[in-house]
Amino acid sequence: MPYVESGSATLWFESYGSGPAVVLCHGAGGNAASWYQQIPAFEASGMRVIAIDHRGFGRSTCAEEDFDPVRFPSDLCAVLDACRVERASLVCQSMGGWTGLPMALAHADRVCALVLCGTPAGLSTPEITMALADAGRRIAERGSVGAPGGPALGRSFQEKEPVRAFLYSRIASFNVALPQDALARLGRVRIVPEQLLAFSIPTLVVAGDEDVLFPPAALRSVARSIPGAGFVEISGAGHSTYFEQPERFNSLVLAFLSESAQSGPEP
Repeated sequence: MPYVESGSATLWFESYGSGPAVVLCHGAGGNAASWYQQIPAFEASGMRVIAIDHRGFGRSTCAEEDFDPVRFPSDLCAVLDACRVERASLVCQSMGGWTGLPMALAHADRVCALVLCGTPAGLSTPEITMALADAGRRIAERGSVGAPGGPALGRSFQEKEPVRAFLYSRIASFNVALPQDALARLGRVRIVPEQLLAFSIPTLVVAGDEDVLFPPAALRSVARSIPGAGFVEISGAGHSTYFEQPERFNSLVLAFLSESAQSGPEP
């Protein structure tokens, strides 16, 4: 089985195909299995696709006290080393952004391009602070509590695709070893816009117009804070654009990665 040690954690990953590497970093409501609609499409495009279970998620393990998002970038380096990959593009959903942006800051030489989906990635802006403070009201207003997938899925998707919404909730149920305060620990990572002034990695921020956790206006502030970052809003999708509208998501991400490969900075 594809495991690698990273400090006190044992990390599970899977690798498909060959070519330029892309790593898929899941959110707190998922694990590597969440990307079942991306892995075949990305592999068919000629990429080597690596999906990981973050420490404490799915098949990756660590002691409860060692669940620390600060360690996510070093975990990713361990996976890249195990795969003998020097540089990779990163596609990061929600919590996965807390891997992607800190990784790009600490190990810029190992990141070709960065896609941030429904995530501020640890970046602190006034708009993100407001979005977090008001999230409870938005979730209650849209009736997300108790629905399959909860606030991680848009209301339109939950109404039109109840079977896939149920699948989303079952994939999330694989994460049985998380500490109760796992999401609160994301606050240990805090990036301010001033840290990004010299940032040069091609970046795309993706938002869903029905996202009750991080609405498009908040994520636009993330894109504005990252030099040269693009921004795309997907209509009719909530927090999990990759899961709710995979064809649209795959098309725009693959186009971005292809363009970045042609115009990105030299290694």
